[in-house]
Amino acid sequence: MCGIVGLINPDSAIDQATLCEMRDALTHRGPDDAGIWAHGGVGLAHRRLSVVDLSDAGHQPMKSADGNWIIVFNGEVYNFEQLKQQLGPREWRGSGDTEIIVEAFATWGVEAALKKFIGMFALAAYNVQTAQLWLARDRLGIKPLYYGWAGD
Repeated sequence: MCGIVGLINPDSAIDQATLCEMRDALTHRGPDDAGIWAHGGVGLAHRRLSVVDLSDAGHQPMKSADGNWIIVFNGEVYNFEQLKQQLGPREWRGSGDTEIIVEAFATWGVEAALKKFIGMFALAAYNVQTAQLWLARDRLGIKPLYYGWAGD
């Protein structure tokens, strides 16, 4: 179990202190590690419970190798080893599913990659190049994903 949070403010840069407060409110969901990423009006944060990849290579938010994608992820993609084979040989940083997910987005695109995932998950992925934020969860909705509006 991990915790993910994010903020979008198209009018100004993200207040990183607020993002950290949001993230740290989820410490009970992930006591092992914490991270934030902010760029302009978008910020993502993560609290980690280390289960699959116990090394620092599983730190989130995680960037794709090409630097175009940033992801925060909660859950498990059970078939990530098969997807890793489909993605082909490359220099993998770790042994967890999050890296496979972000590289699948970079390689196949979000919609095509999501169709391949078998598991329970909730995630937010931001494409720096296109300035698009994607929110997704598993087909059965096992992992919760909430969003809301504050003001405008």
